[in-house]
Amino acid sequence: MILIAIWAAYSIYTRENYRAAFEFIKAGLGVTIITSLISYGIALLLGLLAGLGRISGNVLFNNLATLYIELVRGIPMLVLIFFIALVGVPIAVDGMNSLGAWLNTLGLTALGGILTSFTNQAVAMNVRAIIALAITYGAFLAEIFRAGIQSIGRGQMEAARSLGMSYGQAMRHIILPQAIRNVLPALGNDFVAMVKDSSLVSVLAVRDITQVARLYAGSTFRFREAYITLSVLYLTMTVALSLVVQFVERRLRRHE
Repeated sequence: MILIAIWAAYSIYTRENYRAAFEFIKAGLGVTIITSLISYGIALLLGLLAGLGRISGNVLFNNLATLYIELVRGIPMLVLIFFIALVGVPIAVDGMNSLGAWLNTLGLTALGGILTSFTNQAVAMNVRAIIALAITYGAFLAEIFRAGIQSIGRGQMEAARSLGMSYGQAMRHIILPQAIRNVLPALGNDFVAMVKDSSLVSVLAVRDITQVARLYAGSTFRFREAYITLSVLYLTMTVALSLVVQFVERRLRRHE
């Protein structure tokens, strides 16, 4: 796979038409990378909270986490991206405006003024894309975290509680460090998947490499060069990330 990626990259850069396509399309690399990194960082936080909610004894927290996970996992990602970007964000902005107006009536004009000043146009499509990807992947990561936590023997929690630790302290200092170590390979694989799925944000006209490739193909009619170059770029990124994940897995097995 590595040799194929190297050969494809070399072939592209040594052919004039493909090199021209690459020079144009690479402008979207930064957007793809930044969108993936920020989305995944937020998704990790959402996933951890939802995963903790799934095993929580608090009925409200548990039900909210379950509702979030089941709703998101039951809707196709493309539909969810459209919904969050074009329906969810405007609803959230309207809610902030209403809250700001209410705060103004209470005399809290500083905060109220900030909230009422928000508009739909102020939320760029790049930001909406990040929110959509984060919410989507947060639900899948929640199940990974839940499985990781439940893979730790109950005796460790009981031992920590017998030493005087609270539930939160035991979870933070004993359970979570081990659980996260166990699920690191799965988290890495999901990041690789997110890099590929980030191509879906092109439907929002976000100028990632997929959108830039579409623009190049549409303006030059060089569809072959555009989409072969795009495919090689994704292949190169995913192969490189997969190698990192495999390296981490080997290191973890070595220290078991």
